[in-house]
Amino acid sequence: MELQWFPGHMAKTRRMIAENLKLVDVVVELVDARLPLSSRNPEIDAIVGAKPRIVVLNKADIADASANALWLKYFAELKIPAIAVDSNSGKGINRLDGEINKALAEKFEKDRKRGIRSNNVRMMVVGIPNVGKSSFINRLSGRSAAATGDRPGVTKAKQWIRIQRKYDLLDTPGILWPKFEDEAAARRIAYTGGIKDEIIDVEELCSNLLEFLRDNYRDNLAERYKLTEDISLLSGYDLLALIGKKRGCIVSGGETDTFRAANLVLDDFRSARIGKITLELP
Repeated sequence: MELQWFPGHMAKTRRMIAENLKLVDVVVELVDARLPLSSRNPEIDAIVGAKPRIVVLNKADIADASANALWLKYFAELKIPAIAVDSNSGKGINRLDGEINKALAEKFEKDRKRGIRSNNVRMMVVGIPNVGKSSFINRLSGRSAAATGDRPGVTKAKQWIRIQRKYDLLDTPGILWPKFEDEAAARRIAYTGGIKDEIIDVEELCSNLLEFLRDNYRDNLAERYKLTEDISLLSGYDLLALIGKKRGCIVSGGETDTFRAANLVLDDFRSARIGKITLELP
C-alpha cells in the first residue's frame, strides 16, 4: 500500500509555511490523538526548526483516554509542550494560553526590558489534512472563522484570523509529505480519513483495520456488530464479510457486498461508533 499523494496546493503550502514562519511567534501543531506520531508530518520539524512550538492532541474525545495520558507523558519527556483537546466541545482548549505563555516567556521578558508594549501573539496553526485544524480555530475564535469538513483538503489557502484580541492566528492548508515511506503510518492516516478514499482500496484498508481491532479492541468490535462468534482467528476479510452479512450488505445471488460493508465500518470507526480507539502507542 505504497501511497504517493502530493497535490499542487500541498507543495505550495510547504513553501508558504517556510516563508511565513518569520512572521509568527509560535507554531501550534495539531495531530490526531488517535495516531499522534503517524499524523505528524516529518517535514514540519525541519521547516519549523527552533521556533517555539506546542503540540495539540486533537480529537482526544474519540481516542482511548489511557492512551492520551501515555502520549502526554511521552511528549513531556521529550520536553515538547503538549495538550489534549476536544475541539468540538472545547474541553482542554483553555490550557493553550498557559502553554503559549510558558513557550514565549523569554520573548515577553526581553520585550519588557526593551520597553516594547506587548502586541497580539502571532501563531501559525499547522497539521496534516483532517486533524481538525478548522474546528480547533473556530473553537478558539468562538465563531465560524474557518471552513470545516470531515474530509481532507477543506482549507485551501492561508488566512489570518483575529482571536479574542490577544492572538493573530495564521491558518494554513493541511500538508502531507511527498511519499509515505512507512506503510503502517499511511494506513493509520487512511483509517481516519486523512487520505481520500478514492485513491485507496477501501476493502483492503478496512480488512487491515478490522485485524487491528480484533487484536486490540475485540470487545468494542463484538459489541458494535453483535459478533457472538469466536473471531480471534478470523482474517480481516473474513471479519468484513461476516459484518457485511450481519448488517444486510447483500447483493443479488446472496453474496456479501464487501465494498459497502467496508465503507460502513470505516464510517463507524471515524465517527467513534465502535468506541474510543487509539491506533498507536508511544
